[in-house]
Formats: sequence, C-alpha cells, structure tokens
Amino acid sequence: MTEASSAGYSRHRPCRASDVAHWDLQTEVAIVGFGAAGASAAIEAANAGAKVTLFEATSGHGGTSALSGGEIYMGGNGGTPIQRSAGFTDSSDDLYEYLRMAGGPDADAAKCRLYADHSLAHFEWLVAQGVVYKNSFIPTRVVEPFTDDCLIWSGSEEAWPFCESAKPCPRGHTPQWMGLGGGKYLMDVLAKRVADLEVDVRFDARAVALIVDASHCVVGLVIRSEGRDQFVRAMKGVILCAGGFIMNRHLVQQHAPHLARANTPIGTVDDGSGIQLGQSVGAHAIHMNEGFVTLPWYPPESLIKGIFINEQGQRFINEDCYHGRTAQMILQQRGTRFYVLADQETYGEPEFGEFAKIGIGAAGDSWQEIEKELELPAGALMATVELYNRHAANGEDPLFRKGAKWLKPLNKPPFVALDCRIDYCTYFTFTLGGLETLPSGEVLDASREPIAGLYAAGRTTSGLPRWGAGYSSGMSLADATFFGRQAGLNAAQQRV
Repeated sequence: MTEASSAGYSRHRPCRASDVAHWDLQTEVAIVGFGAAGASAAIEAANAGAKVTLFEATSGHGGTSALSGGEIYMGGNGGTPIQRSAGFTDSSDDLYEYLRMAGGPDADAAKCRLYADHSLAHFEWLVAQGVVYKNSFIPTRVVEPFTDDCLIWSGSEEAWPFCESAKPCPRGHTPQWMGLGGGKYLMDVLAKRVADLEVDVRFDARAVALIVDASHCVVGLVIRSEGRDQFVRAMKGVILCAGGFIMNRHLVQQHAPHLARANTPIGTVDDGSGIQLGQSVGAHAIHMNEGFVTLPWYPPESLIKGIFINEQGQRFINEDCYHGRTAQMILQQRGTRFYVLADQETYGEPEFGEFAKIGIGAAGDSWQEIEKELELPAGALMATVELYNRHAANGEDPLFRKGAKWLKPLNKPPFVALDCRIDYCTYFTFTLGGLETLPSGEVLDASREPIAGLYAAGRTTSGLPRWGAGYSSGMSLADATFFGRQAGLNAAQQRV
C-alpha cells in the first residue's frame, strides 16, 4: 500500500498514473456502482470473458434501482410475449417514435433507435438472467401494481401529443412480485447472476478519483476502503454507474433548483459522484436541469375524468397523460396550490392518498361553493368548469385535447376538490441529467469525442429519459439495464 491517504484525492481532479507507485489491484473492467446499470454492465463484461471488479460505496447491492417498482419499459418487434398475449402489436417504429418524443427537444435518436430495435431481445435477456414475468395485463390505469401482475400503461402513450405520432401500446413490464417494490426482487436476481459469474465485488468501497496516463486515457481508480486509499488498475476501462445527484443539495441548487420544490427525493447515495468523476477528466454533462417529479394522484382511474386547476382556478394540462407529466407542469408554475376537481360520478379516494397526503380540500353542492371555500379569484373556477363541461358534453377538449374516453361533464353534485398542494403533499423526484455518452457507453467530452477508457450508464448519464415532461415509468431501468449492458460489453472488447 502506498501513502495515498495523505494525498487528498478528489473526485474533482484525476490522479496521474505516474504518481502511482504501486497498483493494489489489477482488473480488466472496473465498475463503480452496484445498481441495475452496474449489475448489467458486470454481467455482460464477465460473459464476454473480461475480469471484472465491481465497487459499491454501501454495504450491499441495489442502489436506487432497489427502491423502484422494478418496472422496465419494453416492446417493439411486434411486442413482447406478454404484449401479444394481451392483444397488442407493438412495432419498433412506434416504440422509437414514442421514445424520441418522450426524450424531448434533445432526444438521443441513436439511443432511441438502438433500444427500439433491440428491446424485445432485452426482454429475453432479462428472462434469461432469471427475472420472472407473469403473463398478465392490467387494463386500468395504475401507478404500480399492488399484485404480481406484469403489463401496465406506464406513460402518456394514449395521451396527446404522443398518440398522434406513435400508436399507443402498454409497455411497462413489472416483474412477478406481489405488491409494491419489485425493484428489490429485480436487483436480487441480477446480483445473483453477478455472483454466479464470479465477479469480484467490493462493498464499502468508494471511488474517490479516476487515474489517467500521460495521454489522458483513464486507466484506473482510486478507491477508499477500510479507511485507506487503494489504487486499482483497469486495463480495459472504467464504467461509472453511480446514480444521479438528487441527494446532493448543492448540485440540485446549482443545476435544477426547481426540483427542490419537490419534497421527497428518491435515491440512496446519488450524490453526483459519478458525474463529477467523469467531469474531472473532461466529460461533458448535459441536461443537468432536468428531473423526474410526480404525485401519485390516481388510481382510481375515474379521477382522470376530473380536471386539475391551479390557484388561479385555471386548467393547465390534459389529465389523461402520465402522472409525472402532470407534476412537471405543476412544478413549472408559480404558486403552491393545485387541486383535482371531481363530481359524485368521478370521485374516488386516491389509492395512494394517505401515503401522498392527498385529501379533500373543499366539498360542496355547487362549484361556486368550492370556489369560495378555496378562496380562488371570483368567477375563475366557475368559468373553467363551465367551459370544460360544455365541450366535454360533446366529447371534445379544444384547450388540451384530453382523450374522449376520459371526458365527462362535472355536473353531478356533491363536488370535491382534492388538495394537491406542492408545499404539503408528497412529491417524489430524482435527476435526469448526467454525462453524455454514445450508445456504446463511451463517455464524451465537450467536443463530443470519446474519452479513452471511460464508460458510463444509468442515472450517471443523460440517457433515454432526459426530459421530465416526457418521462414514463420504467424508462430509467430500461436505460440502466440496456445501456449498462452496452457499456460492459464494449469495455470488455477493448484490446489491452
């Protein structure tokens, strides 16, 4: 062991290989982070014959992936067996177009295309690793199954504007796990596969710096473990899979301060360390202002027939879109008070209501009573409801193009306003910005040139999901597992 601990290594600047007197560990592929991206990268690299060492800062596998529902967004090539069994045919072009639209103004078309073309094969890969999917479909709109069922509508597939360009199809595939939290099951399956492949896994081992040679190629890592710094030589490459930065208040304030309005960050470590390690060697971070945010205001799906209003009493979204898209629109507006309006025929107690702290903010026998109780501008709510009801009676929504199946005049008393205040209810959030990469997983610098020896995947990158307003449940794990695989395979294939 060298006298490394006194050198003050930092994720913000690389260590020079010429300053390393002795390598404590030599491997071919070094992976930072044991979530879904890191696990998938390790599996593919090991399957390709590479010697793989995986470093995890905590004491166990899982990361933020284990906190999820385990849902993965998949389809294309005619559809997965579960989609086809449910009567759906999903073309790769429709999947591509949806992913491209969901990716926003700067969608990565190359990644969208690669994933759309190989998503069915990715489903088969997951099954081959041991992930079990029940052949079942939930036709009603849910956030996450309370049962062990699989296929759900997990995005804005049926909503405007997405439905105009891509044929709607349910693509959220949740593993067979009874109740919420299938992400832990998914990670346990992937972790077992990592163990079966005899990947060298080091827990309680934090990456504190990258190591570069004289040509600025990344050749290794400084790892802090057991109170000392260790030098790791990675002969074929380093893969950063260390999550996003939602747990780093300074970075959130610097890059995405609006996300601080959402009061419940989703993450474990997620301190931006992977992104900062990449930046220390010139990596380009993009879309650092973007993030996912949501309030689970449905099911029951009958609430989708209600309407959202802000504190000016005005509508602002087609309510049939994905719940995260609704929350994105809330986050971008001034004010803190937002409500879902429903009548006797559309109201149902939100299934996540107690968890999300969604309650009844006002009730009455007329919308005028609701307006007065909420202390909204006089006549504003009345005008909003009157306009909505008039067009809904004809199956139309000229303002926001809500789907006809969700349109119903709100005219059956009693009436309620569900309280969705952003300073009170539970709004979940995580970041979507990160390192820019090629579909191969190679990390790019500001001139879009690959940085030799450096790869990344998962929330450390800005991948398939990079626009909060287009996010769909299952996209993060789709991105992490699929592009983690690409990074692992491409690193393993490098010549030493």
